[in-house]
Amino acid sequence: MSRHPATRNPGALRHRPDCLSSADRHNVDRVRPLAFLGALVMACSSLAAHAGAPRDGDVFTNPAGSRPWPGPDVTLPFFARKTWTSLVGRDGAAPRVPYDRAAMLENPSLTWIGHSTLLVRMDGVTFLTDPIFSERASPVSFAGPKRLVPPGVPLDALPPIDFVTLSHDHYDHTDLASIEALARHGTRFVAGLEMGDLVRAAGGEVVELDWGESVQMGAVRVHCVPAQHFSGRSIVGNGRRLWAGWVVEGPTRRFYHAGDTGYFDGFRALRERFGQIDVAALPIGAYEPAEIMRFVHLDPEEAVRAALDLGARHTVAMHWGTFDLTDEPPDEPPRRFRAAAEAAHLGPDRAWVLAVGETRRW
Repeated sequence: MSRHPATRNPGALRHRPDCLSSADRHNVDRVRPLAFLGALVMACSSLAAHAGAPRDGDVFTNPAGSRPWPGPDVTLPFFARKTWTSLVGRDGAAPRVPYDRAAMLENPSLTWIGHSTLLVRMDGVTFLTDPIFSERASPVSFAGPKRLVPPGVPLDALPPIDFVTLSHDHYDHTDLASIEALARHGTRFVAGLEMGDLVRAAGGEVVELDWGESVQMGAVRVHCVPAQHFSGRSIVGNGRRLWAGWVVEGPTRRFYHAGDTGYFDGFRALRERFGQIDVAALPIGAYEPAEIMRFVHLDPEEAVRAALDLGARHTVAMHWGTFDLTDEPPDEPPRRFRAAAEAAHLGPDRAWVLAVGETRRW
């Protein structure tokens, strides 16, 4: 398909001045600056949408710069505390309800399976976000953060999945056992650049995208959009796989999954680019200690601020009550999120806090 519209080009008339009346020449002279301005705006918009993630050599970076990192007086006690709580556990799991299969199959609908895993149906497609059905978010099965609550829908009870989005490579978002199970059923994956090695190792087929790129999946278009985070599955090689959010745009709905992100001006930019988002899935947990987490995770108040920046019709809270990853009590994020939403005049009809397994129509 041609990249140029099949319309008359005023610039081409300059080569045939004898064909124009004086009035026509006057009109062309008036049109040229407007046409140039329009082309410039379109070109700038295209460049902004496809600018891509910044890099430092082979390492991806955030537009806001490097992540601030406190000294060992903050980091070492934090890691010691989390090692202890992963062994002894803490209370505060998200509430869980039995899933309703009929509701889950409604279109459009959204079901919280836990953490950042959502089952979404819209415009005739069914997809999952950051699927993790494993018992631990860890490279090993015997240690690391353990689930506080079982998945809201078991893997074997899922409807056929058209595709999966993966926001980044951390163990609580890219779970190889879950990818392998889904890949056996022919599910396709959409992920950021350099994420393909993980998906292919688990037997999956993957489309890798940069920020600003998109791919058509059935009736919807999946857009890779910026997030403020980081990547890495070990103490070496961090930043070599891209982190991202996702906008899934269909004929009647727009859905946004933020992945993991800190607060940044990208939320306002998404509103300017896509218009109103119908449902925005925003993380509200993993924010303490702030010296370590603030740059890469939203706290509940920042999640509400992001929802306002997006102008979303509905916001669903995620990334809480499933894995105990940081210092705040696991059940604190939804209380703070509700309070901040009410203060911003976002009632329960717009700011959703779901139980694991709960389905909501939108």
